[in-house]
Amino acid sequence: MSLYRPLTLAAAIALLGGCATIPQPLAGNYANVSTASVQQGAAGGGTRVRWGGEIIKTEPGQQETCFYLLSRPLDDEARPERGNSGAENQGRFVACRAGFYDPEVFTRGRELTVTGTLQGTVSQKVGDYDYAYPRVEADVVYLWPKRSVYAGYPYDPYWGPWGPSYYGPWAGPFWGDGYWGGGYWGGRRR
Repeated sequence: MSLYRPLTLAAAIALLGGCATIPQPLAGNYANVSTASVQQGAAGGGTRVRWGGEIIKTEPGQQETCFYLLSRPLDDEARPERGNSGAENQGRFVACRAGFYDPEVFTRGRELTVTGTLQGTVSQKVGDYDYAYPRVEADVVYLWPKRSVYAGYPYDPYWGPWGPSYYGPWAGPFWGDGYWGGGYWGGRRR
């Protein structure tokens, strides 16, 4: 038996182990229903869905907390895709869950994925417009950790081990610290 066969098998297992997986609370099979189809009456109450998006607002009540969300497509981890990554707006929906959820934790712009049962629509004002929010009676509310803000391109040659290099490839004692010929070309001003 060749030495390459066990190495290939080990590499394949390592690659599969590194694949994205859906968090356990969000796992399962759900109907592929959009918010627009619910607004048009295509999906009935009682349909199980897994939807996600960015929080618009969080409203705690006496018995439950309702999350108003800007719907986004979910990636392979069931996390809402970023709004600036080409992910298109899929409308809005409201997800309500029993109990108190702090609006200071579940703040505007945070990413949330919910699973639950459709309960028709709820009309709310968006400006002066009456908007029919599809309502999900949530059994899981999954708040995603904040994404890290990365200041540079991953293969940026000006990115050093301690952060961005503001001086580019010509920095150093020979070329100066961002000035070339007395003119400012993008280095950090002191």
